[in-house]
Amino acid sequence: MTETDTTPRSPLTDQPWDVIVVGGGAAGLNAALVLARARRRVVVIDAGAPRNRFAAHMHGFLTRDGMSPLELLELGRAEVRGYGAEIVHATAVSAGGEAGAFTITLDDGRVLAGRRLLVATGLRDELPDIPGLREQWGRGAVACPYCDGWEVRDRRIGVIATSPMSTHQAGLVRQWTDDVTFIGPLTADLDPETRRGFEARGTRILTPAITEVLSDAAGVLTGVALDDGSTVDLDALFVGPRLVPNDELLRQLGAERVEGPMGEWTASDPTGLTSVPGVWVAGNTAAAHMLVIVAAASGLTAATVINADLVGDDTRQALTR
Repeated sequence: MTETDTTPRSPLTDQPWDVIVVGGGAAGLNAALVLARARRRVVVIDAGAPRNRFAAHMHGFLTRDGMSPLELLELGRAEVRGYGAEIVHATAVSAGGEAGAFTITLDDGRVLAGRRLLVATGLRDELPDIPGLREQWGRGAVACPYCDGWEVRDRRIGVIATSPMSTHQAGLVRQWTDDVTFIGPLTADLDPETRRGFEARGTRILTPAITEVLSDAAGVLTGVALDDGSTVDLDALFVGPRLVPNDELLRQLGAERVEGPMGEWTASDPTGLTSVPGVWVAGNTAAAHMLVIVAAASGLTAATVINADLVGDDTRQALTR
C-alpha cells in the first residue's frame, strides 16, 4: 500500500484495520513502523500539524541531531509506507466503539473501523498574549533548554516568568550562559532561598511585565519592552507556554484523566494503555515532557504491547471457530 489522498476511491473503509494510529508525529509513525513490520494492517491518520513544525532543527536524537523535524517525519512516512502501512492526510474528528470495533470519523466524512486504537495527537502550546512573541516562536523565542540551549550558549538570554515552573526553566538556562534575566511579576513571589540562589549565580530578576517582544528589520529578536518603560537587550527568549493536550478523541471515548505537574492529562500505564480497553496513547499524548526521541520510543513500546494484545485476540477468535 502507498500513501493515499483523501478521495473516496481509497479502500480505507472496506474492512477493519488491526490498528488505527491517530497522529503522524514521531510517536505515531514509530508505532506504525513496528506494527507494520509485525504484519499488522495499520493506517495512520495525519493532520499534518506537528507541534515542532515551527522549529528549524531538533536535537537530542542520536544520529539525527540538528535535523529538521519535518524532514524526520518525511523520512519516517517513507519507511512506514515501505512496510505496507497506509498514511491518510486528514483530521480525525470523532471516535467511538469499543475494543475490537472502534470507529474513527474523518473530517471528510469517511468512517474507519479498527480493532485497536493508538492516539498520538500530541499537544499544542498556548503562548502568553504578548505582542511580537508569536512571530518569534521557534526562532528567537523557544521553550526547551535541551533543544535550543546550545545554539544560544554564552548569549544574552531572557526567561519569561509565566508559571511556578518557570523558576526551574530559569535555573536550567543558567547552564548555557552567565547572562540570564528572569522577567515578570511572578518573580516577586520567589522564596528567599531561591532568590538568593539566582542572585549568587548572577541571574538578574526583573518584576515588570513584558509588553512587547522586540525584533529588528530582519525579524531577528533584539529584546523586550517592559511596562515600566524600560527595555532589555536579549539574543534569545525562553518561555513556558501553557501545554494543552490534543485529547478530544480520548475524552469522547471516556478515558480517565489525572492531574500532573503540566496539568490534567490522560491517565495511562507505562505501556500507554488507557482506562479504555483497546486504546493506547503515545508521545506527548501520554506525557507532556517527552522530547522527540522519547516520543518515538513510547510509540515503539505501545506498538509491541498492542501487537501482543492482538495475538491474544487472534488466538481467542481461532478457538471459537
